[in-house]
Amino acid sequence: MPTAIFPGTFDPITNGHVELITRAAPLFQRLIIGVAASPSKKTLFSLEERVLLAAEAIKHLPNVEAIGYTNLMAEFASQQGATMLVRGVRTTYDFEYERQLAEMNRHLKADLDTIFLMPSPETGFISSSIVREVALHKGEVSGLVPKHVEQQLLKKVNSK
Repeated sequence: MPTAIFPGTFDPITNGHVELITRAAPLFQRLIIGVAASPSKKTLFSLEERVLLAAEAIKHLPNVEAIGYTNLMAEFASQQGATMLVRGVRTTYDFEYERQLAEMNRHLKADLDTIFLMPSPETGFISSSIVREVALHKGEVSGLVPKHVEQQLLKKVNSK
């Protein structure tokens, strides 16, 4: 069974991410949650915080670990011995964007394939950016993120 990476910024990790990770975990010997530094994005949480939040969210999955990275995904995949990427797609817009990324990653690393998973209807509407926006406006985020993430998110937005 191959090693796969579920890459993302995870700012923060959501219940939608956790659902997809939980479904993907049995498909691979090892599944890495690749937490991207994403220097072009203004993240709410630091890379280190995002890795810790992700690690806590997936600790119930023995073959899954969270690792931060600062280089290209294809380079990170080579370093980790991964030949598969796992991506969630909620909409046709997501698919078009993800298809372009998959083609670029395969261009950079010929043996790197991408599989797409669709979220359940219960989590398909959740995105990190929407969760951040709701939290910044003092809206209810319980049920959208794991409990430990909710606590850290509220602490972070209340300190702003």
